[in-house]
Parts: sequence; C-alpha cells; structure tokens
Amino acid sequence: KLRRRKDEEITNQGRPASLVLIVGVFILLVSGLSDALAKSIYPLATEQTLTYWSSFPAAASKHGITFGDTPFYKELVKRTGVKVKFIHPPWGQEAQQLNLMIAAGDLPDMMEYTWLNYPGGPEKAIQDGVIADLNPIINKYAPNLRRILRSNREIDKMVKTDTGKYYVFPFLRLDDSLLVYMGPMLRADWLKELGLEVPTTIDEWYTVLKAFKEKKGATAPLTITAGALREDFANAFNFFAPSIGNGFYVDRGKVKYGWIDPNMKNFYITMNKWYKEGLLDPNFATVSSKTIDANIVSGKSGAAHGSGGSGIGRWLPALREKDPKADLAGCPWPAAKKGEKIAKFGPSQAIWPGEAGNAAISTKCKHVEEAVRFLDYNYSPEGNLLMNFGIEGISYKMVDGYPTYTDTIMKASAITQEMSRYMRGHTNGPFVQDPRYLEQYYALPQQKQAQAEWMKTEAVKYHLPPISLTNEESSEVAKIMSEIDTYNSEMFMKFIMGTEPVENFDKYVAQVKKLGIDRVLEIYQAAYARYRRR
Repeated sequence: KLRRRKDEEITNQGRPASLVLIVGVFILLVSGLSDALAKSIYPLATEQTLTYWSSFPAAASKHGITFGDTPFYKELVKRTGVKVKFIHPPWGQEAQQLNLMIAAGDLPDMMEYTWLNYPGGPEKAIQDGVIADLNPIINKYAPNLRRILRSNREIDKMVKTDTGKYYVFPFLRLDDSLLVYMGPMLRADWLKELGLEVPTTIDEWYTVLKAFKEKKGATAPLTITAGALREDFANAFNFFAPSIGNGFYVDRGKVKYGWIDPNMKNFYITMNKWYKEGLLDPNFATVSSKTIDANIVSGKSGAAHGSGGSGIGRWLPALREKDPKADLAGCPWPAAKKGEKIAKFGPSQAIWPGEAGNAAISTKCKHVEEAVRFLDYNYSPEGNLLMNFGIEGISYKMVDGYPTYTDTIMKASAITQEMSRYMRGHTNGPFVQDPRYLEQYYALPQQKQAQAEWMKTEAVKYHLPPISLTNEESSEVAKIMSEIDTYNSEMFMKFIMGTEPVENFDKYVAQVKKLGIDRVLEIYQAAYARYRRR
C-alpha cells in the first residue's frame, strides 16, 4: 500500500478521466516490461568481485564473520552473478572508519552509511568525490528502483539532494504497519483482576498505576526509559515528543521544536507527581532494557514501554512459565480527555529512515553497472521476496500466493537470529520492507493487538523530512545543539525528579532560546524550504 500524498491527489484533480486511465495503463505496461528486462539480465556475466562496506548486526554475526558467510548473501550473489567481498567496521565506529577510508583514498565500491550526517550532507559527499551522483546511473541500470521512485513523489523527494541528485539505494517502509513497532503496554491480567479497563487518558493511567502499586505490590508500577516516557505520554499533553527529528517537527509548513512547547510544562507537573508517588521506577533515569525485562517478568512492574517483538514476544512466554494466566496488552497513546481517538503525536518511524540501510556507490567503483545491478535486484519482485523472506523452500514457501515462513524460522529458538541467516527483512538494508514479514513475525494475538493500537497515530504528518544542511549550516547547528541537547537532558530529569521546580519552566525555555534554538529553527526552516522545492 503505497502512501498517497495530497499533492498527488491535487495534481490529478481536473484531468480527464481518460487521460488518467491511459497514464495508469502505461505505467503498468512499463512496470511489466521492466520486470521482464530485470529477469532477462540476471545473472550478470561478470567475473568482477566488488567490495561492500556496511555495519554487521550482532544477530547476523552468529552465522559468520561477514554477510558473505550467510546463505542469504550466497543466494543473492548466485542470482545476480555479482561476487561481493564484505567489509564491516567495528560496531559504533562507522564514522571514524569512513573518515579513515576517505583520508587514505581507499573507498569500497558500495557503502551503507548515514549520508545525512556527512558534514555538509550528501550533496557535499558528492562534491567531495566520495559518492556518485546516481541520476544517470539509475536511469540506465536501475529500472526497479526507478519504477518505485516514479510511483511515489514524496519518496522520490526524500532520497535526493536539494539540487535533485539521487545518492542512495534506500531502505523504505511503504506500509503504515511498518512505521510503528513500540509503545506502552501493561499486565492485562492485573487489569481484569482489579476490574479496570485499558487506560486511554492520562487520568486513567494514574488510576491504573496507583492500583498496581497499592493492590498488586508493584514497587515500580511503570518501568520506562526517560526518552520513552516522553514519547509515550506526549499525546496527552499535545506536544511533539518522538525521537524522530530529535524534537523538531513541521506543523502547517513551519518547523517547530517540541522541547520548549508550553504544553510540556503540564507534562512535567504530571510526571513529577507520578515520580513522587512512586508510580515510576525510582531509577528511571538510568533504566536499561535489562532492567525493564527483569521488572516485568518478576512482577515489580505492571506497565512498560516495549516492542511487539522483543517486548511482548519475550515477556509473555516468560511470564506464563510462572503464571499461565498472565497476559499483556498494548495500550493506545493516551489522550487528554475521554473520547479523543486520534493520537496526533503518538510516535511513529519514518517512511524513509535515512540513518540506516541506505547504500551509495563510491566514486572509486570501476564497475558501476555491476554494482548498480546488484543493488537494484533488491527492488525487483524476486529480490523483494529474497530480502524479506529468504530462500524459497528453506525459509519460506508460497501458500496461495502468500510467502509463508517455514518452521525453520517460526520454530527457531531465536527467531531474529535465524532470520538473519536468510534475509534482511526484519532489520534494514537497500530494499523495500514487506508488511507480510511483520504479519508473521507477530505470531501472538497480543502482538497484533498492540500493533493495531500503536498504529493509531498521525505523527508521520509532522515528521521533519530528511532535509540537507550546507557544510556551514551543519557546523553551526552541531555547535548550538550540542549545548541544547545536554541542557535539555539535565532539565528533563530535574523537572521530573523535583530537583528543579516546574515553576521554572519559563526560565528553562528562555535559556534554550539564549543558547540559540531560534537560529537552529531558522536554518531548518530554510533547509525545509529547499526540500519542498526538490
């Protein structure tokens, strides 16, 4: 389900129906032709071995030293005919390793990296001779990606520079179900025992957490990280909190900064009350994923922020080993008042997450066609199945036209690790993520229920798109935001824990302005205007 945009609807308004129909038929014919052409060229007749630089997920490392050791990439090499040698930088040291390669002039043929973080952005990376301008390359050698970009104007805009240069083979989430995978959840069996309903407002959450503490003996009724606390309950106070964009968002064409929204004052008042009354984990400032695991499974906590997979998928079986009646339920993003159904600022992921899984072609690549054909295969129908489901007959089989994971995946002791052996669909990479992967990965009804609740959000409308800053703008913003981010983190904790009176919120906002937030907003607004002109 490709996301439909208002500008596309407006563009089509007023056109004769016959013209729209003709154009639609033409697109279908061209799409079918490109599929046929894609099938006919693979495997490529080449003996060249290309180099591919990317991070290496821990789950995949269980199956070898590089991606090349997995059955998945062996199959991809076999199908495309392109031999690949993988190079993996130490986890968390990608930026340092990239700088070293650039300084040495020793760049691999293909590179997965967060090019939006390159000083001066991807445009500067092209100007510096690090990565290639893909415009002529995509048109010539990448019919599958080209078809996707031409079918979705907003995606097309996201994966190019302000001057219109394509620079990556992107990781894309084109289905709404893939944009949300985490949120608030709690012990449904406790609610039933206490005669309570799943909370939908901030006041109902208070009632539930207080009951968990007083009647179930929960010493940390709600265990949650500091960042998730802000994300999960922002909607009830009508301010934008999701980590996407670090608090920056767009509202009716204007770039705003959620941290200093006046509504955050009421958020702090409420969270300070919860903290003082022992409804939050007293160590919430330093809580880790291991702490959340332990608190939920032991019964110290009755509510948490977690994912459908590593949260509900792991906690529920562990709980039922002790109590077969134990149950978990995902909660809607809380509203301010009863009956408000739209979660305006309930968090969601980006359609195009520019920070992960996006592959560029380096200017040192001497075999551009082979590299591009190798990456473009991922966007073909056959490539989509391989990327998301693996090898037919081993990791999946077709059942009535539906790619269905086999017991090799679904009955594995560690599903994510086994998936990493045969596919990348559960993580990221240069391909389009398929929602049918998630439909099976979430095998428990509780996971599906939680996902349905978390999807009820409009946050994607407010995401700041992948804007690009000039080298000068990037340096100025980095300097200003370094101080602001540190100050925000300090004050966030102080306001909630009560070491700083919430009455001083206005002074806090004044200090953020003094540190230069208005200048950052000015830069972002200009960059957003350039983005809209792409």
